[in-house]
Order: sequence, then C-alpha cells, then structure tokens
Amino acid sequence: MPRQDHAEDATVTVGVTEDADIPGELTEIPQASETNKYVASMYSEWAGFPPPLTNGGLNEHGVAARDIWSPSRAELVELAEEEAPQTGPQYSDLAKAAMERASSAREAVEVVGGLMDEHGYSTYGGNSHLFADEDEGWVFINFAHPDGDLWAAERLGADEVRVSYFGYIREFPVDHEDDPDFVGSDRLVEFAEEQGWWDGEGDTLDLFEVYGLGEFPAEADEYDAPEFYQDARYPPAREEELRELAPVSLEDMLALVRDPRWATDHAGYGQVAHLRPDTREELQTLWTAVTSAATTPYVPIPVGVEEVPPEFRQHRYLTTNSAANFLDEEWKLQEATRYATREFKRLLYFTSADPEAFYADVVGAIEGFEQEVLEERDDVEANARELFEAGEERAACEYLTEDTSRRLLESLRLGTTLAMDVEADLRERIEIPKPEGRPEPGETTPPTSQSMDEGPDTEKVHVYSADLHADYPREHGVYTNEADGVRDGRSKPAPTLEDE
Repeated sequence: MPRQDHAEDATVTVGVTEDADIPGELTEIPQASETNKYVASMYSEWAGFPPPLTNGGLNEHGVAARDIWSPSRAELVELAEEEAPQTGPQYSDLAKAAMERASSAREAVEVVGGLMDEHGYSTYGGNSHLFADEDEGWVFINFAHPDGDLWAAERLGADEVRVSYFGYIREFPVDHEDDPDFVGSDRLVEFAEEQGWWDGEGDTLDLFEVYGLGEFPAEADEYDAPEFYQDARYPPAREEELRELAPVSLEDMLALVRDPRWATDHAGYGQVAHLRPDTREELQTLWTAVTSAATTPYVPIPVGVEEVPPEFRQHRYLTTNSAANFLDEEWKLQEATRYATREFKRLLYFTSADPEAFYADVVGAIEGFEQEVLEERDDVEANARELFEAGEERAACEYLTEDTSRRLLESLRLGTTLAMDVEADLRERIEIPKPEGRPEPGETTPPTSQSMDEGPDTEKVHVYSADLHADYPREHGVYTNEADGVRDGRSKPAPTLEDE
C-alpha cells in the first residue's frame, strides 16, 4: 500500500454488516490527511466483515502489527448482541489504521484506542493486537463492549517474551494512568467493579480473569481441534520455548512460524517482521509466506518495493463471492496467471498425505532456498542503500522491486516443482481417494460433488507428525541437505549495480 495524501473531508467506511454473527451497520469516519506506506497480506472472507481484510503488516516507520482473537467473557459478548446493530471500526479497520497512521508501537496503541473511544467498536467476540517497533512492543486487547469502552494495552520491553495465542493481559494496575507501561480506556477498572467481576481489592486486576475466559484453549476440558494443535495453544509454554532459544535470530523466527503445530491449512499466511535499528524506511522488511508457511517459502518484502508479480496478487481462488459472478474483463490476464497461493496449497495438501515420507525433503528444499536468500540480503540492501544515498530513489525502488519479483517467482517455481514431485511419488503408491460423502437416505448426489467443508474441526489439514516433530522448536535448515542438491530452483546471484 503506497503512501497517500487525502482531502480534508475524506472519510473511510468502517464496521460490519447485518450478515455478521453480531449484526452491525457500516459507518463513515474521518480519514487521516496522510497515510503511511506499508506491506500487508489481504484476504476477503469473514461473514459480515467487508473485504479486503488485514491483520496488520509492517509500515515504513518500522511499526509491525498483527491481530489475533482474544475471546471476552460471555456476558460481554451477550451485551454486544443485545445492543446490536453495532457500529464503529472492527479488528481489520483498526489494524489498517495502525499501519496507516502510526510511527511507533506506542502511537499504534494511541491510534487504536483513540478510534475506539471516539467511534465505538464492532466486535465478533473479542480481539487483540500486538504492535512492535525496534524499541518495544505493546499488547492491545479489544474487549467485546459495543461502545468501545473497554480496552487495555501493556508494554513489552526488550527482553520480554509474549506469545498471543490467543492475546492476553494479566495483572493490570488500577492506577494505570501513572504507569508508563500500561494504557487503558477510562471505564476499564470502573466497569469491572460495577459488574461485580472484580472486588476492588488490591492495586491490580487480572484482565484475563476479569474480562477474558480465564483459561487458554489447551486448558479446556474438551478439545474442538486436533490434540497437537490445541495443546500448542498454551502461551506460557510457548513463551518458555522462546526464552530457551535466546538470543532469537531471524532464522529462528522463520522456523518457529513454520512450526507444524500451528502452521496448518487454517494459517492464511506466515510473516516475520525483521525490526532493526537505524534502518532506512524503504528497507524495513517483512518476510512473507503467501499461505501457510508449513510448505511455503518466505520471501523478504521491503517497504520500498512498488509491486509484486501478478501471480502473487488477488485471484478468484479463496476470494469471497467469486462463484456468484463471472470474471470482470480487466482481470482476465491476472487471473490467467498461476496463483501462488493455490500452488502452495497444492504442495501442502500433497505433503499432508504422508508427512513422514515428504515433509523433511519439502521443507529442506524450501529452507535451502531461504538460506540462499538470507546469504545475499546484505549485498542486496547495500546496493539499494548506495542508490538511495546517491539520490537515485526511483532506481533504488526499481532495484528492490526487481529483486523481490525475481525471488517471488523463483519461490513459485520451487513450490510447483516440489508439488509435481510429491504428486508423482504419491500416484506411484496410491490412487487419489474419493471422499466418502454423506450417506443420507435418498441422497443421489455422488460424494465427489458434495460439500467439501462439512467435516469436524478436529480434522483440519496439517503436516504434523508426532514422530517427526516431537523435538520442536528446531533450527532453521536442519532438513536441508546441500550435498544432495536439495536446493531445487537454485538461482543466479543477486543483480549488482553494474548489472542494472
């Protein structure tokens, strides 16, 4: 998304529609006079939430954002339902505003909290954001109060670890106005005491117990997801794993986001924001896997990049309402290109058929490619920096764009080759099975034409194997066997200034 200037009376549409689980109405709020350039992944599907949707990204000021669910206690959700239709910005509107308007993680908190205070909040049941810059992080919780009256934020220092899985804040000072490490809405403490959810005793209240569920998914009596997946949803254990990795490197985070305990078919993308001090705004970089990082390579996307290849732009696959309409003529050539998300989904699905046979080779090839990209980053950034410092900003951005496009297309070729190889191996051993379908009395539709999404949530597509992944987290590249030439798609060296 480019940096943009907006007219004084410009507005932006926010909120949810009557189709949301908690119905709402779209409204207009004032747009900022200038919005930042940023990199993000967009998606289109959440009932009643108008597309395109985003969970955050990385902007030109080095502010990273990610949102994730944070369920509020049932009484708050019921209050939002009773007062429907709700109005005000929803999670994606707020994540987008943080990217567009904030120049620091602390300012992102002020932007999101200010918008909730002024315009209310449209909720699906409770949400959270994690904001970070080179100096600090902030966890922000949007509790499911329809007026936007309940929100809180906690600062994370340089050596603190937080895994928002889901997002949470525990001990929060009653006198938070006097504590620089905490920020909250005006009614945050008062409302809890009014409702009888906090007894008013002590200097702090536990927001997770007072306004949240009070337990993480892994602590539930009954699981609604595969056991390995729900077991992983226990932040204290995940945070301890990260502490044991310290000092955490970029490669460590690439491997961790790829971890098959959470990188399943339900993961829309994988991202790692590389936050570094004294970095030019154009070189702020978001390492991005366009769909689940389980079987998708990361490619570094600097903010200075101006566009990505059409294969990585929007296609009809997984886009809301595509089946209800014919393709608009101006989209035909973009739609005709191979869609990267679809190609890497194919690789995920084939690999999931037998992770013990395929996972190590697939991930070894992918991480071999990534190691090659990592090895050249210093040179690529040095070349771009030289152009920027010479006043050739246009040439520098073109250089970054060409380098990024080259690497994206190489990653796509690698994914396509791997999918073909795994498919060929599978077909030598098995036939592609037909689904069992619904054995309903009187049903005449063949199983192959019945609904593809009626299975239980406990049967999601994944590449997890207890035998393979018992020792996770792992080092990046442990599956890469350079001696056997596993780096399919090996490319030519990064272009130099002389080449340009």
